[in-house]
Amino acid sequence: MSDLDQLTQSLARNLKRWRSERGFTLDALAARAGVSRGMIIQVEQARTNPSVGTTVKLADALGISIATFLDQEQGARVRLVTPAQTVTMWSTPAGSRATLLVGTQSRGPLELWSWLLMPGDASTSDPHPTGTTELLHVTAGELTLVVDGTSHPMPAGTSATFEADVPHAYRNDGPEPVEMTVATAIPPAR
Repeated sequence: MSDLDQLTQSLARNLKRWRSERGFTLDALAARAGVSRGMIIQVEQARTNPSVGTTVKLADALGISIATFLDQEQGARVRLVTPAQTVTMWSTPAGSRATLLVGTQSRGPLELWSWLLMPGDASTSDPHPTGTTELLHVTAGELTLVVDGTSHPMPAGTSATFEADVPHAYRNDGPEPVEMTVATAIPPAR
């Protein structure tokens, strides 16, 4: 079975599990996530691999981290994640990428990300659920963090935290690659 087939099966199994645990009907989850009922059925039946945007919307609507949604070995007390097991969720032809390193459900989803943004690249995000917080630390280059339309230059060594329930973006306006680590804390679903 290919990695893509394993991911498709894992998403199907985990979507069914979390939707059931939350008591969401197909229609209720579709409304919460802004995703069609048909798409949810296709994912639950392992007939499609959803886009990154759809995956994020479903995880947010379920109140779980993307790491939990993609997890193929749930339930272990200690879970080590090797570089080969990380998931690149966003990339560009220029070489920029966002890689989910690890995540947990403890007191709501908590995710740790490694980002690389090549010169001229940007990644924009819709607002996350109310109460979501992001922390980030730039280790190389200069990031332009845009939160709710306001730009914040962040040279290497700078850290930031912000409420991520508004539109936000990571942008590299400089000549060098930007490397950063981002932690996203999402409140539990109600």
